Amino acid sequence: MDMLPKVIAIIGTNASGKSELGVKLACRYSGEIISADSRQVYCGLDLGSGKISQEEMCGIPHYMIDICRAGEFFSMAEFQRKSYKIIDDILSRKKIPFVVGGTGLYVDSVLDGYLLSDKAPDLAYRMELEKLSTKQLYNMLLIQNPNVNVDRYNRNRVMRMLERIHDGDNVVADKQMRYQSLRLGVSWPREVLNKRIDERLERRVQQGMIEEVRNLIDQGVDPQFLIRLGLEYRFITQYALGIIESKEEMISQLSHAIKKFAKRQMTWFKRNQDIIWLEMDKDPYNEACRAIESFLMN
Repeated sequence: MDMLPKVIAIIGTNASGKSELGVKLACRYSGEIISADSRQVYCGLDLGSGKISQEEMCGIPHYMIDICRAGEFFSMAEFQRKSYKIIDDILSRKKIPFVVGGTGLYVDSVLDGYLLSDKAPDLAYRMELEKLSTKQLYNMLLIQNPNVNVDRYNRNRVMRMLERIHDGDNVVADKQMRYQSLRLGVSWPREVLNKRIDERLERRVQQGMIEEVRNLIDQGVDPQFLIRLGLEYRFITQYALGIIESKEEMISQLSHAIKKFAKRQMTWFKRNQDIIWLEMDKDPYNEACRAIESFLMN
């Protein structure tokens, strides 16, 4: 274990400040960043996915952002495969890889070394799944794995898990770790995080998040693809299509959904006893630096 190359992860919920902290730490420790976000891989999904801007990157290279077109299929296995290649390249240049993001499965697939199937997707099986409602898909998944931990309303994620089972992968994958990892989690008191979520949502709406979704639809992106992405893309698409009648109602529903999702994210992360939690309302940067320096020295 001690001989494995070292990778640092900064993980947390929506609106938690993990991207900003990741940049500051990468600047200090000569690092480069792999984004672990299942929606930021898509071109054009910028405000809704919370992509970091070029200015906010402060010159730190960021990877796994804007690597495929909206509407295309992108799997956890693809994320893992591409991330392995990037991390190995970063390490070969004597830099430190930082994995920064909130998609827990993506982070775990890389740092825990999930052994995933390299089979091509079964398009016929996928077409059969597409005929079912999200509730039917979730119930189907529960039958096959009663203890599965997944957002029952995230159609994409539920379908991908069913496809993994179909392809011969375990939902809880076998593992073969390639890296020694330090995982730093960012946390806020619940009421503070909820306020940050509302403030960020208001800011992104003002910046044009609704227009971003409308432009994607105008460019030919399937609205059902956007709805399946969940959260911002689900609710704004439903508003754009007239399913949700008013902007105010859409924002209210979206705010509630983001907060519920953040709670589920924390439940996922808290299962891992190896995560060192940084209290973001105190001194997270220096606390992170102490943990990183200890990790790199050992």
